[in-house]
Amino acid sequence: MKEVNVLSRSINKSVNLYAFEEYLSAQASLLPDLPEIKKISPRVIRVLGGNPGLMQLQGTNTYIVGTGSKRILVDTGQGIPQWAQWISSAIEEHGITIEKVLLTHWHGDHTGGVPDLVRMYPELEGSIFKNRPDAGQNPISDGEVFETEGATIRAVFTPGHSVDHMCFLLEEEEALFTGDNMLGHGTTAVEDLATYMNSLFVMQKQNCKIGYPGHGEVIGDLKLVMQTEIGRKQRRERQIIAGLKTLQKRNQGSIGALPRDLVTQVFGDLPDDVVDSIFVPFVKELLMKLAIERRVGFRMSLGDKLWFVKGG
Repeated sequence: MKEVNVLSRSINKSVNLYAFEEYLSAQASLLPDLPEIKKISPRVIRVLGGNPGLMQLQGTNTYIVGTGSKRILVDTGQGIPQWAQWISSAIEEHGITIEKVLLTHWHGDHTGGVPDLVRMYPELEGSIFKNRPDAGQNPISDGEVFETEGATIRAVFTPGHSVDHMCFLLEEEEALFTGDNMLGHGTTAVEDLATYMNSLFVMQKQNCKIGYPGHGEVIGDLKLVMQTEIGRKQRRERQIIAGLKTLQKRNQGSIGALPRDLVTQVFGDLPDDVVDSIFVPFVKELLMKLAIERRVGFRMSLGDKLWFVKGG
């Protein structure tokens, strides 16, 4: 956590930390220790990926699901040798076998353990499932159902964090394996904000009580956490629009504002490296979502997009 604490201290005192809370909330707080292997419900065993980090939190969560001798595995970690040992230990301890593997999305910290898994259990070759599958894998369709003793799992297509992202609904527990769309601590990075927001509403409609995230602790009140996340994202949109309006009034006659100017207006003065690596990409993604919704527009000037509020 040292790197994040340094980042926190480096932020200028004039920054609006309230506006940046979600990016520091998980990292700046002390994350709870999670056991490498834990039975977290009558049907679910969590096995950590052995890859803790700033983005992975305590490590990638992988889940063994079911109650019988044959079970389903959700995600495979990053390919860390320790995970292969832990998953093998869990399988032996519970006297079970894995019959299918479901992957939430293509990112390497969720798919990297597939080669080790197939090496240890060759019978699993041909039993790996992923939306937009790699060679030798099987596709997953939205609404597809996977069953094993004690567990009925329904796939829910939820792109946004990644183009192929799937959540998995465990019907017996009214629980959702949220992948990286919802984390156990803090917020997630997204590839396409507009698509991600739509997926949050899709996830919300599943009416699940519990979340089993791709990283972090079990989400005990998924409905509340999801509503909070949706509200937070909507608040960011209002801040961006308000910031653009302020810049338009201040710079009358200007044809629009650069994202960097908007960062300063909304979030305050920040170190250049923080602005360029975190805030500008974040604001650009928000602006693109708002442009798709026709709430803001832009004009091109010398190769740059200059943004303005429509009707503002």
